[in-house]
Formats: sequence, C-alpha cells, structure tokens
Amino acid sequence: MNASQDHNPAEGTPLIAPSSTDHPLYESIVEACRSVYDPEIPVNIYDLGLIYTIAITPENSVHVTMTLTAPGCPVAGEMPGWIADAMNSVPGVKEVDVDMTFDPQWGMDMMSDEARLELGFM
Repeated sequence: MNASQDHNPAEGTPLIAPSSTDHPLYESIVEACRSVYDPEIPVNIYDLGLIYTIAITPENSVHVTMTLTAPGCPVAGEMPGWIADAMNSVPGVKEVDVDMTFDPQWGMDMMSDEARLELGFM
C-alpha cells in the first residue's frame, strides 16, 4: 500500500461511523442538537445533516463528529461550543467532546426531508 492509500478506509467501512441510537440518552441529545441553528440557514444543525455521529459511552460521555456546510463557515470556531453547551444541558450527560471533519464533505443530500421542505427544496 502506498502512502496516498493509507488514509482511505477499508472497503466496506462506512464513511460516517454509526451513532449510539440504542442509548437511553440518544433522543434527548438529538433534541439538544435541534436547538442549535446555523446563523445563516433557518434550519437546525441536526436536520441540516451537520451531525455525522453521536457516540455515547456506557458512562454517558458523548463524542460528536460533525461538519459544516462549508470549510469557510464564519461560525466554524464557535459551532462546536454551541453543540457541547446544548448537549451538556441534557440531564445525565457527563461530558461532551466535539470533533470537526470535512470527510465526507457535507452535501444537500444529507438534509432531512423537513429541512429540504423548510428551505424550499421540496
């Protein structure tokens, strides 16, 4: 394997890791995400598809992998803090760690149907 292939996931490996959807805090954490909005778009970050993974440990620590609509987003430095604050308000959450990624790059196909409808794409 040459160096340019080292960062590619193995065939069959999902580009976006699965979320802890069966954890008891998952739905409350998703609702907390829905309270955070991109200031330039009137849709919450969860329905925009900016939250890729919500991984919750048995100890209720939350690790979030997210992206932005564009790498040059003016709130790039602030958005992870907004998300952490929202999730830390959920009773039972011990700590929140937010990672930013641009791989895979966000696309409009990642939006929920509700977001597409709100923005006039449906």
